[in-house]
Amino acid sequence: MKDVEVIKARNTLSPRARTNFEKRLRVAAYCRVSTDTEDQLNSYKSQVEYYTKLIKSKPEWSLAGIYADEAITGTQVKKREDFQRLINDCMNGDVDMVITKSISRFARNTLDTLKYVRMLKDKGVAVFFEEENINTLTMDGELLLVILSSVAQQEVENISANVKKGLKMKMQRGELVGFQGCLGYDYNPADKTITINEEEAAVVRYIFQRYTEGAGGSVIAKELENLGYKTKRGSPKWADSTVIGIIKNEKYKGDILLGKTFTVDPISKRRLYNFGEEDQFYIREHHEPIISEEVCKRHSPESPFISENCIHKVTAFSSPFISKETPGNHN
Repeated sequence: MKDVEVIKARNTLSPRARTNFEKRLRVAAYCRVSTDTEDQLNSYKSQVEYYTKLIKSKPEWSLAGIYADEAITGTQVKKREDFQRLINDCMNGDVDMVITKSISRFARNTLDTLKYVRMLKDKGVAVFFEEENINTLTMDGELLLVILSSVAQQEVENISANVKKGLKMKMQRGELVGFQGCLGYDYNPADKTITINEEEAAVVRYIFQRYTEGAGGSVIAKELENLGYKTKRGSPKWADSTVIGIIKNEKYKGDILLGKTFTVDPISKRRLYNFGEEDQFYIREHHEPIISEEVCKRHSPESPFISENCIHKVTAFSSPFISKETPGNHN
């Protein structure tokens, strides 16, 4: 049996575009500090000096550049100009490998890390994380991508759960969430108050009057178009569903229901009407009514959004934004 010499694999993917194997690897370093304190700025300068010396000390490496963002948070990639410049240079074929201290230095947001690592890998550009000792072009780097994918999804789910919890707490306190105004009312985002828009309120009163007289949604919609009335968005076209939606809306009697829709999951971001799957919060006498309670009770169809089993009634006394004595005045 003849002797077989084993040539050990380097366990890295060589850039296929490089035909000259004697060509030195063009290495760029990325540095970042998040605050502008003296200690952090010293750390920033130290990182730049360290990577300049490191890259120049390797005969197989050539310095492609030192990219550094000073006193900028890592959570927002768009704010990091040098990071964006680095990515552009990599995509243009000017860099073969990026070296950085750690994954957190590269990007605090796991989704961004995964996005840019994959983008660079497709271009044959390696990212080497010193602290983790991970090269993204190695087989171990493939495992890293799988781990990052899992962590990224968990991060999104955790953030979504915290946001949902925060929104529920706001609704429980009587704060408006996701409301941008409706026909007959103007919303002031500065003090979060709802005030009557008299010009639009006349249209709302007309709709309720015609409904009490026995006119249906399609008939009322045609009448509104003939009269030249416009929707909240300024459209001259009226659908019968828009008319019925106004008649069903509890806001016109001065109440408000929070939590009419919910997000199914943070990945698809699909929203559904809430038929009792999530808690809802009903606030009475929240603002000045356009239509009296009696008219609404006699003639308004049951709102499809309200599920008595999941509603938490928030009274004027429990909401810091509502005055019991003056329903239209929000503190």
